[in-house]
Amino acid sequence: MKDFTNYSLLNHNTFGIDAACHRFIEYETTKEACRAAEIIGSGNAPLLIVGSGSNLLLTKDFNGTVVHSAIKGIHLININKQGDVFLRCGSGETWDDVVAHCVSNGYYGAENLSLIPGEVGASAVQNIGAYGSEVACLIESIEAVDIQSKQQVVIACEECHYGYRQSRFKGEWHNRFLITHVTYRLSTTFQPKLDYGNIRTALAEKGIETPTAQQLRQIIINIREAKLPNPKVLGNAGSFFMNPVVSIEKYSELAARYPGMPHYPIDASHEKIPAGWLIEQCGWKGRSLGPAGVHNRQALVLVNHGQATGQEILHLCETIQNDVEAKFGIHINPEVNII
Repeated sequence: MKDFTNYSLLNHNTFGIDAACHRFIEYETTKEACRAAEIIGSGNAPLLIVGSGSNLLLTKDFNGTVVHSAIKGIHLININKQGDVFLRCGSGETWDDVVAHCVSNGYYGAENLSLIPGEVGASAVQNIGAYGSEVACLIESIEAVDIQSKQQVVIACEECHYGYRQSRFKGEWHNRFLITHVTYRLSTTFQPKLDYGNIRTALAEKGIETPTAQQLRQIIINIREAKLPNPKVLGNAGSFFMNPVVSIEKYSELAARYPGMPHYPIDASHEKIPAGWLIEQCGWKGRSLGPAGVHNRQALVLVNHGQATGQEILHLCETIQNDVEAKFGIHINPEVNII
């Protein structure tokens, strides 16, 4: 188990912010996670549990303990008679490596979540989603160590109360569990989801009408790479804001003012409006405030053009929020965890 003091988090956040923490602990096994829980539980220092830092904005040094899982492994548990595939993955595995493994082995359901940055443990906390899919639809159970009781527990998916980029891990369970493994339920039957965003258009451009899982995965990768910058080249945390869900009345009001405004029905009473579109309409696409900026191909992404501080990126975030609220009467919330 790694256990360091005065540790730089530069390699643990994709914005490339060189902030430090008082103590850094990394566990590689369930036994080490139990030991980490003992250490954490014996003190009163602030706690931050991180994955790869792809959904994190550090605005200052963290005067507490940062904990990270390095548990690896992708293991097939069972394929039942109905064709359900149960795959147990270490919480430190890279999420897209899991998707690639699934597609290569004929385990279907995760294709639309291709190339989402981050790790397995964070997927269960954040309820990652893209192109009409959410990981909550795939999660069977979560194994973790309860920091309060120091006991190993298994948490069923339904206990997590998943919502749009939400879970109990981000609410009442915040900093309570060290996740060690996540078991996903996939399928041996491929049922592609093609009706979100420009998936069908991208397929048509390739002359593909009925894609294989590998073709769909590649299309998703192509779309994401065309819109989203590589954090190894340009610091960012992917989609910075959540898409707001508004009442049907609010949507109707805006649709009358902005014909052709993109939207996605949620239910009979609510519509989702892309935050990127709202930000672009406010003129922020490609603009900057100092070294902090908005990506020129995707207004949903805030970027570090070099040496930006977390405070400068936060200031840009708040400025954009104010402009969107002033123009549309909608408050957009960050998807990124701001520390």
